[in-house]
Amino acid sequence: MAVAVAWRAAMLLVLAGLFVRAMAAASMSCCLSWRFAVEANNARAWPAVPPRCVRYVEDYMLGGQYKRDLDAVMEQILIYLNQTVAGSDGLDAWVLDIDDTCLSNLVYYRDKHYGGDPFDPLGFKSWAQKGVCPSIPAVLQLYKRLIEKRFKVFLITGRDEEVFSSSTSQNLHEQGFTGHERLIMRNPTYRGQGAAAFKSAIRKSLMAEGYRIRGNVGDQWSDLLGDYTGDRIFKIPNPMYFVP
Repeated sequence: MAVAVAWRAAMLLVLAGLFVRAMAAASMSCCLSWRFAVEANNARAWPAVPPRCVRYVEDYMLGGQYKRDLDAVMEQILIYLNQTVAGSDGLDAWVLDIDDTCLSNLVYYRDKHYGGDPFDPLGFKSWAQKGVCPSIPAVLQLYKRLIEKRFKVFLITGRDEEVFSSSTSQNLHEQGFTGHERLIMRNPTYRGQGAAAFKSAIRKSLMAEGYRIRGNVGDQWSDLLGDYTGDRIFKIPNPMYFVP
């Protein structure tokens, strides 16, 4: 009798464990699908990472998959870059975003549950003004390669120029992003505009100056869509937040 009771108890534990693992697998599958929708620009205007996917995003960012996905994007960029040559007139250009393209905000978002909390403008302002964002190594390597190949590099960011100019410029310099043609930030003319409209206007002005945008790299679709996007666009992964 005691053996039978012990056996039933053991089986219940096994079944409970299988159930928990099945539920975890189902949740992971759903969150993988959600992230795919985000990266494909099918999911839009989402205010925060869904609660059930916070742990998934944390694992994605820290567990190696983010780096592997980023490296895969970099591989495609380098294939394209190796097929292009900057003209002697100095007007062939690349456009790069800054936040979570050149510089990582992962340390900040760790305390925001990896995007599980809604965006906190004051919190991000305090963080960005510190100027301590580390570089994203793969993008820094790309950046240096662009400079070596004599492309003009424009860093375009939605950060407010009056608030973040000094801290951003210093942060970029300290992390190795030197030699770019211009750092372009949001000035009063563009306040209130969405990122896609603002960056389209900036790209238009660059092309009016005679520049040819050969490549455009960003972590948000709003970095890449709109007008005057350039010859090629490259989206690097970021499931932590959405910028319209």
